[in-house]
Amino acid sequence: MTTTELAFWAGGIVALLVIIILLFKAVWRVAEPNEALIISGLGAHTRNELADSLGFKIITGKGTAVLPGFQTARRLRLDSRATNLQVNCVTQQGIPVQVRGVIIYKVGDDFTSIANAARRFLDQQDSMSGAIHELFTGHLRSIIGNLTVEDLILNRERLTGETRSSAADEMSKLGLVVDSLQIQEIDDETGYILNLGKPHAARVAASARIAEAQRDQEATEAEQVAAAKKAAAIRESQIQQSGYTAEVDQAAAKARQAGPLSEATSRQEVVVQETRAAELEAQLAEQRLQSQVRKPADARAYETVTLSQAERDARIAQAEAEARETELRAVAQASQVKQAAAAEAESVRLRAEAAGAAARATGEGEAAAAQARGLADAEAAKARGLAEAESARARGLAEADAIRARSQALAENQEAVIAQQLAENWPAIVEAGAKAFGNIDHMVVLNGAQGVEELLAKALTLGGTGLGLARSLLNGATPAALNGTDPLAGKSHDAS
Repeated sequence: MTTTELAFWAGGIVALLVIIILLFKAVWRVAEPNEALIISGLGAHTRNELADSLGFKIITGKGTAVLPGFQTARRLRLDSRATNLQVNCVTQQGIPVQVRGVIIYKVGDDFTSIANAARRFLDQQDSMSGAIHELFTGHLRSIIGNLTVEDLILNRERLTGETRSSAADEMSKLGLVVDSLQIQEIDDETGYILNLGKPHAARVAASARIAEAQRDQEATEAEQVAAAKKAAAIRESQIQQSGYTAEVDQAAAKARQAGPLSEATSRQEVVVQETRAAELEAQLAEQRLQSQVRKPADARAYETVTLSQAERDARIAQAEAEARETELRAVAQASQVKQAAAAEAESVRLRAEAAGAAARATGEGEAAAAQARGLADAEAAKARGLAEAESARARGLAEADAIRARSQALAENQEAVIAQQLAENWPAIVEAGAKAFGNIDHMVVLNGAQGVEELLAKALTLGGTGLGLARSLLNGATPAALNGTDPLAGKSHDAS
């Protein structure tokens, strides 16, 4: 092929491509994300459950071919729309109010909503806002008629919820959905809402005034405290100044009194030295008394106590010796009695044997009887001797034990032994004391029974009667031995 032919064929192909492109652009339609293509005409059917009821085709989010002259493609907007509400209505209380709000709505995204909206608003999409306004105006009047002003103010969510619920069926039939419903303002011509807020405003104003008064009171108190602190600071300053002045005056006075004060101090030191000298002299006198009087007295007291203890030990040793002597004497007497009894028994036995030998000559029967009697007498004599010996020994041992116990008691508690002996022999002591009044011819007692008691006590102690009796008791003497001795016997007394 020649060059001219090649150029012709190339030009033809390009022209064909251009024609094809132009034809494609003429028949191909693409739906935007916020719109739906509504295609009607020859062969325009939707392949879904609505295909039998719809006489048009809905395309969203993609493109499709539209045959010019046989089919028509129109666009339905799916984006949000807004319309303002201004409704005059009457509440349940009969109060007229004006409600202003805004509704944001759109065509539903499902094919049913798109189909319903296309049938009603495809060529009249600008009239959607008017229809929505009328629809919600009617529902708002109906709902607000069953509510009070307080409900409208305090519970707007209830108003919007009930409005959307009541308009849901109509909106579904129109193919529309409500994205948002907001009640912006509620006004009334009667001033009811304003009056509702006045009590709360009054409470807030009162609280504000109270708070302001409290703050003012606190500020005043703070100012008073500050003034008091300022006055206290001034007072402290004046007191310190006065103190400094007083110190200066005191120093001056001390300077003026330095001479008399030094003289008085000197006299005071002299008095202190004299007092110390007097104390030393008193201590010297006390030491002299200690060495010259107290220590010799203590030595004499110690000598007396030592001699008394030695005397007491001697008496105890003497008593123990006497007890031992008595015990040995009793043992010796018992041994003598026992030997005498044995000798007598042996004598009786020998006499019995002799009598038996003599009786053998006279007859065996009498000899046997005499021998038996002799043996019996011997045993009896032996038994008596043993009994007497044991009795003597027991008496000696008992007497020795009594002497030993008395001496031990005297060593341990001499005063208790004397008290016991005096208590046991008190009748004899009283009798001995009463003999002092036996030879009195005439006695006058001035103070009654008390005087008699005192006189009797003096008589008991006069001449050592009670003490002598106690010592006699300790030495083993009986009260009867004292009855023949009267230190006051044979004398005549006249007591008053």
